[in-house]
Amino acid sequence: MRQWPRGGFGPERITPLIEERVLFLLDDELRYLDPDESAPPVATIALDGHADPEFWSPGDNPGAALYVHKLAVARPWSGSGLGDALLDWAGAAAHAAGLPLLRLDCSKTNWRLQQYYRRRGFRHIRTVDLPHRASGALFERRSEDLPSTAFRDLTMAELISA
Repeated sequence: MRQWPRGGFGPERITPLIEERVLFLLDDELRYLDPDESAPPVATIALDGHADPEFWSPGDNPGAALYVHKLAVARPWSGSGLGDALLDWAGAAAHAAGLPLLRLDCSKTNWRLQQYYRRRGFRHIRTVDLPHRASGALFERRSEDLPSTAFRDLTMAELISA
């Protein structure tokens, strides 16, 4: 399945998302009980107002949504509901920003992933078939003020110990 580049996304794609504070990593807080234990993040999501112009046209009213990018859950955590919780969190963020929609694009050929988004309340808008892009299946759902799993921002100054 071709969803993302084989080697992942390079720093030229990820660094701007970090600097803009739109890329989020979900850590397993229990790993902090054993500081000698190295553990990678368990999930990631980027959420911003960037409507990819190759997919979303002016007729789509691109400013009416927040856009999910780079949603991923580590394999050991697959099926745990983290993806669901992150999508609900993103939908609540769009609602809080006064935007009626949450949108995303995913692989044109990954039917299982497309079914997952449908089960999560997303509606398939259309598929844009560009030969240079693996993505292009466009989905959206209404933003809602959903109760979601509590995520704590561990970058807040009062939570960082010196």
